[in-house]
Amino acid sequence: MTVNDAVAKRISALLIQKQMTQYRLEQSSGIQHGSMACIMNGRNKTVTLSTVIMLAHGFGMTLQEFLNDEIFDYDNLEVE
Repeated sequence: MTVNDAVAKRISALLIQKQMTQYRLEQSSGIQHGSMACIMNGRNKTVTLSTVIMLAHGFGMTLQEFLNDEIFDYDNLEVE
């Protein structure tokens, strides 16, 4: 799984867990709808650290909390 795929899956899981809509996340994180759509549908191949920080902030969590999931374990990711 690519890092982008892992981020998209983490977003999906957190949206359900926090009962948020993608629109609300876009508003609270400052990420444009088009950029979020590219992340979620896999068109974006390189999610930047600043984007992940913005996502964490949008969820009201720290970067460490966002990344604290087994989906981000090194053995689960294709790292280039």
